[in-house]
Amino acid sequence: MEMVYVKKSFVVKLTIMTEGQMSLPLLPYDEIFLNNYLQKITGKDISLKITDNSTTMLSLKMKKGNVHLRIHRIFLHASNDVILEIANFVKNTNAKTPLIRDFIKQNINYLNKKLPKKLSIKTQGEYYNLGDIYEKVNNEYFNGRITASITWGAKSPRYAVRKRTLGSYSSHTNTIRINPILDKKSVPRYFIEFIVYHEMLHADMGVKTKNGRRSVHSREFRRREKLFVNYEKAITWEKGKRRTANNG
Repeated sequence: MEMVYVKKSFVVKLTIMTEGQMSLPLLPYDEIFLNNYLQKITGKDISLKITDNSTTMLSLKMKKGNVHLRIHRIFLHASNDVILEIANFVKNTNAKTPLIRDFIKQNINYLNKKLPKKLSIKTQGEYYNLGDIYEKVNNEYFNGRITASITWGAKSPRYAVRKRTLGSYSSHTNTIRINPILDKKSVPRYFIEFIVYHEMLHADMGVKTKNGRRSVHSREFRRREKLFVNYEKAITWEKGKRRTANNG
């Protein structure tokens, strides 16, 4: 099978063998995050377009100083090293791209399969914008390396029993969900930042296994959790709300 990706006016063809196991990661980048991430590390204005074009996997054109970058959606599942090589390709179209080539080769079997559907992402709430909070926490505590999507969760029916789960992280979809009951004027911003930070830690650290047992909140996790600047303040506020609810 012959695949193509484009370097400005240059077309490079790759002859790809369809042997081997499929190896596409299950943790997709968010398209908007990836666009912003590429702009940040290249210092260029980039217009990113995700395509299903399996003939031209990656193409780049310059228009009035702007970079118009088109990539196949399998790159949403690429490792950070591959993404960095794409960024290097944007900065220097003559650069070698062995990681991009290898990634395409390794995942050729996925091109004719349906990838996970794009999740519905809602960051703007009635009072809080999770996108702003996410960016602030990501930059302050993780040097911008967290790639998970973030969204307000679905509102539960009125008759449903309220759960105390205020946030969650899915490694399968690489998505952080925040309980919409926090989207209230009465909830301080620092508390939502703490919940987002907690879930970002899950995204950053993954699940540790010790003596055959899975540990979601390891000792190292708890140590890093306390690095949040308003940790004590957030814990105290949450305890106060629970005490009020129990007395009510």
